[in-house]
Amino acid sequence: MEVNTVIPFNKPYLTGNETKYIEEAVASGKISGNGIFTQKCQHFFQERYGIQKALLTTSCTDALEMCAILLNIKEGDEVIMPSYTFVSTANAFVLRGAKIVFADSRTDQPNIDENTLEDLITSKTKAIVVVHYAGVACEMDTIMALAKKYGIYVVEDAAQAIESFYKGKALGSIGHLSAFSFHETKNVISGEGGLLGINDEQFIERAEIIWEKGTNRSAFFRGEIDKYGWVDVGSSFLPSEIIAAFLWAQLENLDDIQQRRKEIWNTYYQFFKEEEKVSLPMVPDYATNNAHMFYVLLASLKKRNEFISGYKERAINPVFHYVSLHSSPYFKDKHDGRKLPNCDKYADTLVRMPLFYELDQKCVLNINSDSLK
Repeated sequence: MEVNTVIPFNKPYLTGNETKYIEEAVASGKISGNGIFTQKCQHFFQERYGIQKALLTTSCTDALEMCAILLNIKEGDEVIMPSYTFVSTANAFVLRGAKIVFADSRTDQPNIDENTLEDLITSKTKAIVVVHYAGVACEMDTIMALAKKYGIYVVEDAAQAIESFYKGKALGSIGHLSAFSFHETKNVISGEGGLLGINDEQFIERAEIIWEKGTNRSAFFRGEIDKYGWVDVGSSFLPSEIIAAFLWAQLENLDDIQQRRKEIWNTYYQFFKEEEKVSLPMVPDYATNNAHMFYVLLASLKKRNEFISGYKERAINPVFHYVSLHSSPYFKDKHDGRKLPNCDKYADTLVRMPLFYELDQKCVLNINSDSLK
């Protein structure tokens, strides 16, 4: 089929109330942050997902940086995380001086291989950061048991994992800390934006201080103290009320957004399961699928490039995803030399298909199978 218009990888979806709520925020006279819409969004995550305390941030990257500060990561501390992830997962801890210890992915899906983690733990290990790739849960029971055994913390990078669950527990509510993303490529968006989830009450008070540039300003506005001042390190992690207003319009429509994304995901799955030349995504029994992305695996880097080229000739834009961080230009000289073959496999063979609310899948799926050869 010849496609007349280019089908992008992603297209931001507007539910209809974004500009209305932005106007309401402006009219309120409170647009600098932590106003009505910020509170609505934070309450949503606390009530719907059982997160003890939620704080909106300007990005998921900032939420991860707050995690690193809260855990008092310092020079010489070791942090274990997957190599197959976005650079922000690592940067947040590198900025605090941590030594990153990369773990391999599982053979059956891109998530961190929980069975390799214990061998990577040393007396210097401070935290394990798990990334719920494609919104599919890592095997959290094993990971949390290791954390308890060795007295270390678990951070959930749940950037892709809103409305996804592990054995009935919401992702982002299991580890000691978590981070979500509302980047324009995510299920619900605010352009840029994120959220810090806190599930260990020892971090709640300090998180608010770090969030407010190192001041106890939040306590002041609640009437708990008669003045506020500089009491800790911090930064401008708090987003404007404009961002929160946009996000609230998205969260109000989460069920509708999820239903549509799952329809698209399932259509892809039915189409590609008939194609012998690709491997399909695997969702374990303990996990749910939030339809953040649909990916397929090709047999080799060469086949992956041919696959992408075949679609682009039809004005359809699938994309490959991460390059393994352990082999990246910045880190390859810092890596300890261990082979991480599964991470490299996904880096070479994984392709993400276009997936957004308004996608016309007839244009994507009604193609000649020659593009898969």
